[in-house]
Amino acid sequence: MEGNKEQDQNRQAHYYPSDSLPLEQLMHWIAFSRVMGIGPVRFRRLQDHFESDMRRAWRATRTELVEAGLDEKVSEKFIYQRAKIEPELELERLEKRRIRVLTWQDEDYPPLLNQLEYAPPVLYIYGQLNDDDRQCTLGIVGTRRMTSYGRQVTERFTGDLVKGQVTIISGLALGVDTVAHSTALDEGGRTIAVLASGLDTIYPPPNRSLAKRIVESGQGALISAFPLGVRPDAGNFPARNHLIAGLSLGILITEAPARSGALITANSALQQGREIFGVPHSIFSPGGEGVNKLLQEGAHLVTNVKDIIERLNIHMLPQQIEVKKALPANAEEEVLLALLSQEPRHIDEIIRESDLPANNVTATLTIMQLKGMVKDMGGMSYIIL
Repeated sequence: MEGNKEQDQNRQAHYYPSDSLPLEQLMHWIAFSRVMGIGPVRFRRLQDHFESDMRRAWRATRTELVEAGLDEKVSEKFIYQRAKIEPELELERLEKRRIRVLTWQDEDYPPLLNQLEYAPPVLYIYGQLNDDDRQCTLGIVGTRRMTSYGRQVTERFTGDLVKGQVTIISGLALGVDTVAHSTALDEGGRTIAVLASGLDTIYPPPNRSLAKRIVESGQGALISAFPLGVRPDAGNFPARNHLIAGLSLGILITEAPARSGALITANSALQQGREIFGVPHSIFSPGGEGVNKLLQEGAHLVTNVKDIIERLNIHMLPQQIEVKKALPANAEEEVLLALLSQEPRHIDEIIRESDLPANNVTATLTIMQLKGMVKDMGGMSYIIL
């Protein structure tokens, strides 16, 4: 690769953290992402066989590729495509568009996604990610043909979630996706749009301004598993939906008819062990048939954000931590905290062992719940959070 050492270091810092792959290796990871037929499973075979030297894997002979676990047909197709791809040029194209690359090797690669067997080896990112984007995320998806009820529900849940600094993940589609992204930004929250194309092609075109707003606000990013130049073909959307689910702790479907891409996202999330949430709709609403069907099949029925927060067990949200700072524990709280653990304890037992008046214990536990310090598990039995 041409260029002096200082230039390479500067480019390395742009694309990847200092403890990452050498730039010469990174460009070949990127090049492999352009090859049709080399997905996560085959890429892993190559990585294992060539001892993580993807430069050597890129230059391998047909015999070596077969020895690495690729069949003859896939090997031939790879060699044919390889002749048309220039790894160095891929870096230059990304650099011009200020697009960052994350791979499995990167500490910043989303940990929720990295748990999955079929996580993309390479992610393309335009915009800013932070720790909340990697740890406290919820996907919100739904129909493109949204009703006023669907809009109201999406705005309500999105607004309440971002107030708790939950990052909203969606697919930049018209309808529910658009409202989820826009509301998150309007409320000062963070949002990530996952694309079914390369980041040089924003789809659908009416949402180009929204994509630009996400990036320029500094409050989110565009993400894709597809390299530059890939068009939003129909076959790419299931992979996009799979990525939305993989980046999220759970998926909320606010409105979806019986046939909807949102249901594909929900099914993908189920396969990945994610939680599925649905907002109930009238039995007379065609736009809600898909959601109601999910609820019949076991999705969690939710009517407010509290239902989601409790199910995902993300009580220690930032605004609750701030409340704790604003209202420091008094003597009563200290006594009750010493008596509580992760094992539920009934209020009668707490009153008896605390030697505090019953009305003081009840009032203090109520305040502690609001502060996110304890939780009522039902039947007046409490645990510490």
